[in-house]
Amino acid sequence: MTDREAPRAGPRLSHGVPGRRATVAVILVLALVGGAIAAGYLWSFGARTERDRAARLHQVTATTTGPAREPSALVRSGAANRSVAPAVWEYPDGERRSGTVEVPARTPQGRTVKVSVDDSGAPVRRAVGTSDLLLTSVVGGAATAGAVAATGAGVLVLLRRRTDGRTLAALEREWEQVEPVWSGRLRKENGSGTDDV
Repeated sequence: MTDREAPRAGPRLSHGVPGRRATVAVILVLALVGGAIAAGYLWSFGARTERDRAARLHQVTATTTGPAREPSALVRSGAANRSVAPAVWEYPDGERRSGTVEVPARTPQGRTVKVSVDDSGAPVRRAVGTSDLLLTSVVGGAATAGAVAATGAGVLVLLRRRTDGRTLAALEREWEQVEPVWSGRLRKENGSGTDDV
């Protein structure tokens, strides 16, 4: 080997495509599994909450004391063709109560409607439907999968930058040792002044 030949050993920047693909595949699998677990947990938690809530609900007959009106955006449950109206009902133990209850759209004053109340007699919102529960589970699972994928990608980028930085620093140190020989500075400083090999 002459002075001008590059050494064959030493650190090299390696961005192997198969290694990168495997890492990305692992991150995607973790994201999908995490999303599926989160969706399943949300479904189970929501279903259990609704079962517990339904066990404490009581159906009573209420009489509207005013016409139905559209609920405010903050109170709206997302159900189509539902409104709210003032009403009176008796529960528990025949105690007369009043309040605003959810009724079908355009319900007139004086109409009787079925209302769900809790143990204290206070009206409660309608039960969450299967479609609402499914939507919540899917959105929660997708958000979890996105968070896991973003975190994995961030960690991968940070590790790659750190590895590249170390590799480049090692190459720089090796170049500082080899460059004087390649450029001929070492021989010129010793006074030879020739480029003989």
